[in-house]
Amino acid sequence: MNSGPSLGPGALTGEALVERSPQGAPSRRDPGPGAVATPERLRLAGGRRSFVRAPADRTQRLRRAFQLAFLALNLAIGVQFWFFVHSYESAGTAPYLPRPPGIEGWLPIAALMNLKVLLATGELPRRHPAGLFLLLAFLAITFLFRKAFCSWLCPVGTLSEGLWKLGRRLFGRTFALPRWLDRPLRALKYLLLAFFLWAVANMSAEAIRAFLESPYGIVADVRMLNFFRDMGATTAIVLCVLAVASILVQNFWCRYLCPYGALHGLVAWLSPVRIRRDPLSCIDCARCARTCPSQLPVDVTLSVASPECTACLECVAACPVRGALALSAPRRRALPGWALGAGIALVFLALVGFARLTGHWHTPVDPKLYHELIPRASEFDHP
Repeated sequence: MNSGPSLGPGALTGEALVERSPQGAPSRRDPGPGAVATPERLRLAGGRRSFVRAPADRTQRLRRAFQLAFLALNLAIGVQFWFFVHSYESAGTAPYLPRPPGIEGWLPIAALMNLKVLLATGELPRRHPAGLFLLLAFLAITFLFRKAFCSWLCPVGTLSEGLWKLGRRLFGRTFALPRWLDRPLRALKYLLLAFFLWAVANMSAEAIRAFLESPYGIVADVRMLNFFRDMGATTAIVLCVLAVASILVQNFWCRYLCPYGALHGLVAWLSPVRIRRDPLSCIDCARCARTCPSQLPVDVTLSVASPECTACLECVAACPVRGALALSAPRRRALPGWALGAGIALVFLALVGFARLTGHWHTPVDPKLYHELIPRASEFDHP
């Protein structure tokens, strides 16, 4: 796979990417017949091959903007939902804000249940419909652009990325688990996903409807809020352990334990879009592999098919050669970062807009029922 010349240790730090004159300035030799004679065309050490330096890549700034915007959106939804619940808990004495349908994005199991009902009956759900449309939007993004949801939108993924970058600042590095431990641990998220899919698959459409119409199903979002508000010592310790692990190991939760990420990984396997490497342009500097947060061997493969790839484009941004690495479909032009961001936004807004326009965004619940159920949400057992 590695068709370019071996550059030695210096290439790994980028020191040998250009031939230098005795004074230390880049040498501008004649690039040869048919080559583009521009200052950007440089030669590898020894003058064995020339390449065109890639322009400055601002994709990571765009991706961070998406991450922060979606994180802020989720925080706003959480605050609004807290006011909504607290108003009912206080018997109307506290300020009231309407229930934000976006909170259903935090109910992935209910969304999977509604997806099962949709596939089995062709009918859209009455309870938690926003969760279904959010799931469909995220899965559509994953199919079209690989696991871009995980690296561009997911608030948990954003926090996880922030933690390992904090660890790198504190310790100068993060730590990789040995392969004999890494591989079986990565299987955990797929086992968790298999359990949830098995549980949902074994429920009939009627059983799912009865579950979601039960008091437990109606206030499932309130119970989720109470899980964090009334956190016990065991839960707090587990979350602290996960936070410390995420500081030390890149994307610990996402890599080993997230079943939602496992679902997106399986869908991404079907995606025609992949990171693709041009072996004729590649100079074997291995910057892409060293930069990859998922620890994928981008530098020794023609296309990255791994379900661990999140389309973060960190590898593309790190590549110093124009055209050597890109996100693209087979035989199609490269998809630049701005087009990826635009595509993600378009799919998300289109499905959310469709749900709103067709009246499948808000969950219709009589306020009197909320007055009865919300203050007692923790009393209801799983049916």
